[in-house]
Amino acid sequence: MFKRRRFPVEIILLCVRWYCKYGISYRDLVEMMEERGVEVDPSTIMRWVHRFAPELEKRVRWYQGYRATSWRVDETYVKVGGRWKYLFRAVDKHGRLIDFMLADRRNTRAAYPFLGKALTTMRNWPPSSITTDQLGSYPTAIGRLQREGKLSVDVKHRTCKYLNNIIEADHGALKRVIRPTRGFQTMNTASATIKGFEVMRMIRRGHCLTCKPHVKDEVRFVNKLFDVYSSAA
Repeated sequence: MFKRRRFPVEIILLCVRWYCKYGISYRDLVEMMEERGVEVDPSTIMRWVHRFAPELEKRVRWYQGYRATSWRVDETYVKVGGRWKYLFRAVDKHGRLIDFMLADRRNTRAAYPFLGKALTTMRNWPPSSITTDQLGSYPTAIGRLQREGKLSVDVKHRTCKYLNNIIEADHGALKRVIRPTRGFQTMNTASATIKGFEVMRMIRRGHCLTCKPHVKDEVRFVNKLFDVYSSAA
């Protein structure tokens, strides 16, 4: 996938990691790369993020590992094309990411596929309880999944607000990384970029198998995912 790229793979992965990890603008990253003797255009880095952040998220999923069976589910707002969209997110009771999905609406038609997606991701560790806010779409979506046999009928659905404090706080941490983007242009680019943000936060916090929360381990882990071996790793 790196064929016919003008820059070395290590430089591409470095830019993708830094942009998705530190909450900086493309122009800030261009200046940082210039200090390392690399001249690259902001639009080039943007294309790298849109292309390789989803691939990074896809490969990291193999190392996501165990999550607690007590889930916290909530939505937050993200501006796309000048309009507010909804980012559905789920974490376990320890704050470890389960799954996420960007949607146009905050309704059952969005809640149902999101929960289905999260259940597929965590097929080996299904939830015993799901805590949400009082949005009416969740009971409907959960009931439908239970009737279809995709979710156990024994799963408890709770709407206790204080139990969701952990995911609401996590929304704030994610927003700090998203803020320098000043909004996304399209749903596709927003989804691709957010995948990078989410997965780098997961890596940075040590929530992936075989990767410890240390800078050198992060570099080795990401490079290994793409079969890249360098002196920096």
